[in-house]
Amino acid sequence: MTHSQPEPITPPENFPVIWENPDDARLLWSLDRLHWPDPITPMFASYYTDIFNVGRMKAAQYYRRPTAALRAIRINTYLYETTILLSVSDEEQAARLQYWVQALEDTFARFDEFWAEQLTEIQEHWAFWDSFDLSSAPWHRLLAHLDETLVRATRLWEIHFIVVYPVIAAMSQFEEYYRELFPEKSSLDAYRLLQGLSNKTVETGHALWRLSRQALASAEVRRALAQAATAEVLHALTQSAEGQAFLSALQCYLQSYGQRSATWDWTHPSWIEDPTPVMNNLKAFIHPEARDPIAAMERLTVEREQAIAEARAQLAGYPKPVVEKFEMLLRAGQVGTILSEDHDFYIDFGGMYRVRRVLLEVGRRLSEAAVLPVAADVMMLSLPELRETNSALPQLNRRAMVEGRKSELAYWHNIAPPARLGTPSAAASPPDNMMVRAFGKMFAPPLTSTEANVLRGYAGSAGVARGRARVLRTLADGHTLQPGDILVAEMTSPPWTPLFATAAAIVTDTGGVLSHSAVVAREYRIPAVVGTGTATQVIRDGQMLEVDGSAGVVRLLPESEII
Repeated sequence: MTHSQPEPITPPENFPVIWENPDDARLLWSLDRLHWPDPITPMFASYYTDIFNVGRMKAAQYYRRPTAALRAIRINTYLYETTILLSVSDEEQAARLQYWVQALEDTFARFDEFWAEQLTEIQEHWAFWDSFDLSSAPWHRLLAHLDETLVRATRLWEIHFIVVYPVIAAMSQFEEYYRELFPEKSSLDAYRLLQGLSNKTVETGHALWRLSRQALASAEVRRALAQAATAEVLHALTQSAEGQAFLSALQCYLQSYGQRSATWDWTHPSWIEDPTPVMNNLKAFIHPEARDPIAAMERLTVEREQAIAEARAQLAGYPKPVVEKFEMLLRAGQVGTILSEDHDFYIDFGGMYRVRRVLLEVGRRLSEAAVLPVAADVMMLSLPELRETNSALPQLNRRAMVEGRKSELAYWHNIAPPARLGTPSAAASPPDNMMVRAFGKMFAPPLTSTEANVLRGYAGSAGVARGRARVLRTLADGHTLQPGDILVAEMTSPPWTPLFATAAAIVTDTGGVLSHSAVVAREYRIPAVVGTGTATQVIRDGQMLEVDGSAGVVRLLPESEII
């Protein structure tokens, strides 16, 4: 009996694909909408391949992960990835699996010490960048600093995945074991034992809330935030002594927490460079109906301790090894929940903000030499092109290339990319349940519903809420979100977190129960349905919704049903 070969996927007419390597057409390529849903610059594309993915592969080798490897390419400005099955014998695969399981258990046993070691090295890399005077360095020293920066960035991404693998495993294994012990309980019941734990993302939101309380205490600052347009708030604050004092506090906040951009793509400006998202959140936080996220966390902490006490009471008569495993996984799951956000703060944003600064300084020098229009246009070059430009300075003029690539990005930004390209494989590996919890069915078709006006996703955070949809395409649109609105987005990254204090519920296209959107929604005590696949395409801005975060269901309501 012979099996027919899978047919290649026909791309949409408005998304023609020219394969640079014809063999790539025989592979299945998936769009990572959870992390990179928008067009990416040539700089980020080459960085992803040469730096990010190299770090990821080194981390996989560190753990001898028994699963497939990943490869990425840029197609029509969008980032697509494919999985490549490891060509190893059954014996080698079994040995890898044994090593992987033991490595995770060893990490769980010393999770705090493990993270302290990684954080110490991360902060040493930060100190390397912070101690270098970018603006006054001679050109040859700046180029040497750039080379060292890229080496250190690779190491940071290796640390990132060395941390992420046990982080996801810890939360996932705790949930599995909890439900094995208490089969009548749900996944969200398990995650209640991991809630109410401070992390750098939550800390960022709480610090912003405290800053908003400082704003409310000043009539001048309150007036500027309430009456001035977002783009005019900073100027309005300079017009009074109280406003200037508040600006000083704002700058302190940005220095501590502003080293992040709207997405995981650090080629976009940080909050320090463009504080618009912070100003939008301050405007929302001074609204009379804004919820206090600090008080909400205090309630979550009480609920967590009650849930833990109930579980321990039920386990009182169980064999000692069962109880010890529960306690070990509980502790590992709690640390994992914290580190799921902290690693983003220190690596994805804090580390990459510093890489961005180095590239922008190189771009500034190239702009002064009339090689680039402005410093930020360095992101329109790939890393090989940047090296070539630097070596030939000032002979190579990249201005026309940059303008062409800006036009290319603008064009493809308005074209919806297909979720998958290439050719499906009959030999594809089965989905990894641990990764599905984190990322949803990122490499599979979206969940579907047979009911009219119903979207199905993953239960991300318990509860039911009704409200008007606010479909946000970018974080820059955050000022449109009003208390009681339901935030609908393709994905949310950590910089979106303060919006959770305003939203009544969260609905996303991407992600799983351990995605950033779900974890943070649970910390803000609001319902969330994640991984719907099509929410931003199906839901109209302003449409009334009912979000059942416990069931993973979103209902599109007619106005007549709203009380």
